[in-house]
Amino acid sequence: MGQVTGTFATNDMVGIREDLADVIYDISPFDVPYLSSVPHVEATNVTHEWQSDSLASAANNAAIEGADAPQNSASATTRLNNKTQISTKDARVTGTGRSVDTAGRSDELDYQILKRGRELKRDMETALLSNKAKVTGNDTLARELAGIVSWIKTNESASGTAPATADGAATRTDGTQRAFTEDMLKAVLKDCFDEGGTPDVLMVGPFNRQQVSGFTGGSTSMQKAEDMTLHATFNVYGSDFGELRVIPNRFQRARDALVLQMDMWAVAFLPGRNMITFDIAKTGDSDARQVLSEYTLESRNEKASGIVADLTTS
Repeated sequence: MGQVTGTFATNDMVGIREDLADVIYDISPFDVPYLSSVPHVEATNVTHEWQSDSLASAANNAAIEGADAPQNSASATTRLNNKTQISTKDARVTGTGRSVDTAGRSDELDYQILKRGRELKRDMETALLSNKAKVTGNDTLARELAGIVSWIKTNESASGTAPATADGAATRTDGTQRAFTEDMLKAVLKDCFDEGGTPDVLMVGPFNRQQVSGFTGGSTSMQKAEDMTLHATFNVYGSDFGELRVIPNRFQRARDALVLQMDMWAVAFLPGRNMITFDIAKTGDSDARQVLSEYTLESRNEKASGIVADLTTS
């Protein structure tokens, strides 16, 4: 039935107030599992240094009764370093923009700073997990830290070539991509164990997280008939050499599966330079703030960890 003649409907009205929800919906991911899990330490220079060491190989040690001490040779520690990298974002909002009535936030500048902080953490996660060598930098070139992929040399399954050195000075050469298999992971875990490592995290991109869900570990999946939930994955992989937490990461290279002993890595921040926010000089009718971190990756002993590289991503 049609509208009765003379009825005044909303399409005839003027002055209806807008209906704008006082919420902003943003599903952009900002979880940074590596940066959130790894130890944080202090750096005191733009070149951050530390040392690693190893014991002599185990052997059948039998001495003749009454013999002199064997006078074993000592070996020096290995001195390593990485460069601090400055990652920064800023936000600028006009005086008018901060004065108007906005939906979903009380102050536009505060809201923009919140966004910049989340974006900065994503950038830091990407840099830390990258395949890039350290850059000393100068007046016209930014310092850059060596990412985790450029440190791991000893324990790998790859079709490409490992970094020439295990000190962050060289990068990995990518090879032909291949499907991620459980045998690849088991081989790297054995190599880590042989070197003395005890990895506790397997960090992978989203596609290869699904590949890991298909690993059986030599067992058969069982489910109770009364259980109404289909269990199609697992969060911990129990290997012959210990348990690995399986962590998906959106910001690492999708072609890498990182087999990490987390306490053998750290992120070092210069004092007072860990996610700081400060005002930028006012140059007109606007307010500006900068968010900044100065940090680097500390690879305490890369032989504790490994990588399954050159994996398919789709």
